[in-house]
Amino acid sequence: MVAQFALMAVIVALGAVPPRWPDWLRLIGIPVLLAGAALAVWAGRTLGASLTPFPRPREDGALVETGPFAAVRHPIYAAGILLFGGFGLLTSIPATVATVALAALWHFKARVEERHLAERFPAYEDYRRRVRRRIVPYLL
Repeated sequence: MVAQFALMAVIVALGAVPPRWPDWLRLIGIPVLLAGAALAVWAGRTLGASLTPFPRPREDGALVETGPFAAVRHPIYAAGILLFGGFGLLTSIPATVATVALAALWHFKARVEERHLAERFPAYEDYRRRVRRRIVPYLL
């Protein structure tokens, strides 16, 4: 968890480091960033009291299968990739490259998180079979 927040801070700091993307590509960063923010809000509100930055689910948490969780098992990670990817496109190439590292970190964190979810919620295996995509619908 500490690594993800440190990497997020690095991405924000790298936004000030050149080189920059061409202007037409930088403009694409705005809607990508906004889509990520909107998805993060939607997924966070859908999780409600079950939201936690830790890979273990809350003791009083519930298995959420609705909203964006009906399309992918980890929409908050998808939202973060969009948000930081859009930020990287908008600001600098190094920030975009660091976003790839954050996406890789979240990929591995999601695998750990899924083990904990399967232990905590007996219905998780059925959910995992129904919602086949971990982070990106129709791709990963």
